[in-house]
Amino acid sequence: MSPRSAMVALALAIAMVAGLDEATAQQRACGNRDPINSIAEMSAAIYACWQPPHGTAGLSLTLRFSLRRDGTLIGKPRATFSELGPDDRLNRAFVASVLEALDKALPLLFTESMGEAIAGRILSPRFTAAAERKS
Repeated sequence: MSPRSAMVALALAIAMVAGLDEATAQQRACGNRDPINSIAEMSAAIYACWQPPHGTAGLSLTLRFSLRRDGTLIGKPRATFSELGPDDRLNRAFVASVLEALDKALPLLFTESMGEAIAGRILSPRFTAAAERKS
């Protein structure tokens, strides 16, 4: 593994453990086709497509998946951790919203160097619905 690849792998581990929640949101529209050149941009691209259902504040789901250098999914994402609530209907809606976000966001358009660095690496983003704002 080259030094650059090792640094990217470390950055992936740190960034993806931090998870995806409203605190990590950046100004990026769902489906934005600007090339992605960092873990932060990749996280923002996925998060921009996520709309947690009303009533799911505090619910959380960690997915595990890998991407190809062309930004497409390798295999199926797998849930590795969840903090769900007592309402099965809301739990199903929450999980569906996370999978729908991934489906909407992919394929991601990576720069050549980002595609090389990310290809085949295991990603484990955590999606956590923030408290709902009162209007």
